[in-house]
Amino acid sequence: MQTALIFNIQKFSLHDGPGIRTTVFFKGCPLKCSWCHNPESQTYSKQLLQAREKCSGCGSCQLVCDQKAIRVVGDKLSYEAEKCIFCEKCLDACLNNAREIAGTDYTVSQLLDQIERDRPFYEQSKGGVTFSGGEAMAQIDVLEELITACYNRGISVALDTCGYAPFSSFTRIMDKVDIFLYDLKFIDPFLHQKYTGQDNQLILDNLRQLSQQGANINLRLPLIEGLNTENVQLEGIIQFIKGLTISQINLLPYHDLGKSKYERLGREYPISSFAPPSEERMEEIKSMFEKAGFRVSIGG
Repeated sequence: MQTALIFNIQKFSLHDGPGIRTTVFFKGCPLKCSWCHNPESQTYSKQLLQAREKCSGCGSCQLVCDQKAIRVVGDKLSYEAEKCIFCEKCLDACLNNAREIAGTDYTVSQLLDQIERDRPFYEQSKGGVTFSGGEAMAQIDVLEELITACYNRGISVALDTCGYAPFSSFTRIMDKVDIFLYDLKFIDPFLHQKYTGQDNQLILDNLRQLSQQGANINLRLPLIEGLNTENVQLEGIIQFIKGLTISQINLLPYHDLGKSKYERLGREYPISSFAPPSEERMEEIKSMFEKAGFRVSIGG
């Protein structure tokens, strides 16, 4: 039986496609965006997050850890990830709820049960389910099974994707996906490689092919001041998508709401100087795309 590794299921989502939606977040991503607000989504395996500010150093977690992955020395907690088998005993023992595991295995039937519970909200709002990540396309076999099951049940499907996957994977699911929420970070391949860890040629090729195949595409542009908000970058995107069929463009200003997760993963936040464009600049960018003939909204 196939299982999907999921790190979150968000109910009543209003910004992941039309209507009220259930958003299922797949774990693992081929990109490593420097500003990623879900750093726990990047790896393809389970991870332990520790809220150190909640830890009292009581040692309860150490006592129940059969793998000896946890040690408390003085008032500091030491964790050896390579020893952890994610048995969750330390979660149950923690008096302050300072520990959580990112990543849960779900069968297709378990996920469908979660999705079906919200069907009344989909019907009232013309919503549905959104598969997101990480990158859901990285688990294409189980994703295809899920999308087919939702399609057969009459549940609208949106796919939020970074576009970095073989186009053959898109062909397996595109006729059952109602809307692609397609992220485009940079048009410049050097900057894309520098800030995401991958070249953008595959992403651009897939976007072009999806448009040629008649897919319904909402292009989502995450915007970070001084990184991808220069006119030359934006005009490059406009020139590239002019010949494509894009239903809507969503401009997404940078936020750092996921910054605390890096500390809980034992990682440093990559770049502390990131900032969102000003409201005035966001309106200027919106106007640029509108003048080029696109339907544009800020947020979403």
